[in-house]
Amino acid sequence: MFKMLARLYLIMLVTYGVALYTVPGLVLSLFDERTVTYNQQQAKGTLRLIQVRFSQTPQDAWPALERELQADFAPLQLRVISLADPSLTDSERQALKQGKNAVRSGYFGELGTALTRLPDDHVIELVAPDPPIDINIIYWLMNILVGAALLACLLIWVWPHWRDLQRLKRTAMMLGNGNLTERTRISPRSNIGELAQVFDKMAQDIEGLLNQQQELLNAVSHELRTPLSRLEFGMALVMADPLEAPTRLRLEQMLGHVRELDALIDELLSYTRLQSPYQLPELQEVPMQAYLDSVLGGFIDEQDSRQFTLILQFDETPERFVLDPRLTARAIQNLINNAIRYCERQVRVIAQKHADKGLMLSIEDDGIGIPVDERERVFEPFYRMDRSRDRDTGGFGLGLAISRRAIECQGGRIILGSSPLGGARFELFLPLASTPRR
Repeated sequence: MFKMLARLYLIMLVTYGVALYTVPGLVLSLFDERTVTYNQQQAKGTLRLIQVRFSQTPQDAWPALERELQADFAPLQLRVISLADPSLTDSERQALKQGKNAVRSGYFGELGTALTRLPDDHVIELVAPDPPIDINIIYWLMNILVGAALLACLLIWVWPHWRDLQRLKRTAMMLGNGNLTERTRISPRSNIGELAQVFDKMAQDIEGLLNQQQELLNAVSHELRTPLSRLEFGMALVMADPLEAPTRLRLEQMLGHVRELDALIDELLSYTRLQSPYQLPELQEVPMQAYLDSVLGGFIDEQDSRQFTLILQFDETPERFVLDPRLTARAIQNLINNAIRYCERQVRVIAQKHADKGLMLSIEDDGIGIPVDERERVFEPFYRMDRSRDRDTGGFGLGLAISRRAIECQGGRIILGSSPLGGARFELFLPLASTPRR
């Protein structure tokens, strides 16, 4: 708010300053004749009294009278000058010869100098001096008070706009974070009320569309499971009978495809659940060493069959940490499965305390790694690099997307880089959570 207020106030001050020093001259040039006439009428009586005093005094006594009147009229400056004095303009000299008074106006149109003619081509000049410093201070104090009043008015005007814009910004951020039920709750009487209503309508439409999409996906996934289960059961019954070797081999391949489809449906449902704005982490405090041992324990059989080494290292790891055990385990398992799929001989998991008192888990392998230009895209659903299109590697392109979403639900993040082992390195960061849910 202060940045917006400062910008508007600066514009207002510059405009006020420019207007203060340009508008008076422009207006007075348009109404110069009226200003001069008014100043002449204002000085007429004073000049007449001075003129009478000099007319009643012998000319040789004028210097004494001049000094006397200078003291009486102070701080006005009075002096007797010649009609040929170079300080007089031609127009002033012409007016004085015609028996008229002449005046000079100040910057703001006030009376500055008054002139009247005496006998023998002498002229009385009465000059209003510049105001003293204390009067100038009062003048500038008035300007400061005017500026303060303008600032107060501007603040009164800016505050509701800033407040409503902050609500709009906060709602947009929450919608971007997946909270699709959030609305601006801005009054229709607000100056941005119409914008807020359009924004809320857009958010409502997006929520409806995403809910419909999720409901459709859930319905289709569940409907697919029924025929797949029947197909798997029927194939199992057929394979229970004596069959020729080529037929049995073909049926086993088909059964593998059916189970692969069933696994894909499971992955798809998991991903859609994580995308739901209602999916909140169930935080619990867990002992980290025992927790990670249990998560990695599920890879013992695969480690023996595929002949690779799975290493777990602890580097100043917190003894206990608050996290969602189910979501975190799913993310770790997906990342380890990905590492196993592309490693040569070794997969390493390192648990350590992060600089911000959070937790960092690194899953790295000794494979060929992931190109820099594809490191962000691998987290997109169903994205598979060219080298992973071979069905021998398995996977549906959802594992990394599920891992990222599972960690982001807890306020964390996953960064992909290069491993010292030569392959890919996934760094999983979890922040220090608040009180766990009971």
